[in-house]
Amino acid sequence: MSDGPWPTPAKELAEYLRSYIQEMGLGAEDPGVVVDRYQTPDIEWHNDGMCLDRNRLIAHARPVRKNVVALDVEVHDALVAGDRVAARYALHSTMRRGRRLGSEIYLFGELAPDGRLRRVYSTSRHMPDQATQG
Repeated sequence: MSDGPWPTPAKELAEYLRSYIQEMGLGAEDPGVVVDRYQTPDIEWHNDGMCLDRNRLIAHARPVRKNVVALDVEVHDALVAGDRVAARYALHSTMRRGRRLGSEIYLFGELAPDGRLRRVYSTSRHMPDQATQG
């Protein structure tokens, strides 16, 4: 499944974060296809105490695509060591009505042998959006 022109988390973690978030949040492709491209079928994405499996990740994309008009991902740190990954990045989103939201995210993950993510543990914190501060 990892063969293709897209970045795998194992080879290009920073580019994966940018691509995956853009494709899930703004893409026209079916969210299930996007999830399967980057994650294994048994994915467990633990974020701030909530566990999202494949179906919940797909369901999460629908309201995002309805309400978000722009996404920007700033990857500050990205590390791959064997079958483990770690990243620190900021996610900025612009909502349909113009509101801007920002989050700082810390992510730790486990890779499958094919380079896709199998487990993710992340935490996030809200950040004031720099564009709205004067």
